[in-house]
Amino acid sequence: MKIEAQSPEEYITKIPEERQPAFSRLRRTITDNLPKGFEETMSYGMIGYVVPHKLYPPGYHCNPKLPLPFINIASQKNFIALYHNGIYADKEILDWFVNEFPKHSKYKLDMGKSCIRFKKPEHIPFDLIGELIKKLTVEDWISLYESNIKRTD
Repeated sequence: MKIEAQSPEEYITKIPEERQPAFSRLRRTITDNLPKGFEETMSYGMIGYVVPHKLYPPGYHCNPKLPLPFINIASQKNFIALYHNGIYADKEILDWFVNEFPKHSKYKLDMGKSCIRFKKPEHIPFDLIGELIKKLTVEDWISLYESNIKRTD
């Protein structure tokens, strides 16, 4: 479900009304816990959190004109999605998250490689998401990203 929006605020006004409170709280959880240096932007038709070019001039290897992506959140057709590239790139963070999730939710974890899906907004474990967001600084993310890129070259 692609939402055309120029700002995070506009994006939220365009998602289904029943999702707006939880989605706004998810956004606030991210911004309240996001390490210094990341910036909020619109990215890939979603709300994104990126390493700006001023901190990482090479940008994203797939398209160097774009800043280095880190996290995105989106309202999809059947769920709210949190895309966290650190989970995809770092097995320790993935294992930590998978092990912690049952301590914060009585529901089964619905997850892809970097996508965590929440079919019911009221089931989002905001405290756990806050902890996840704090796991990588900008410097940590750049280092992890570069080490993973080198392995694929």
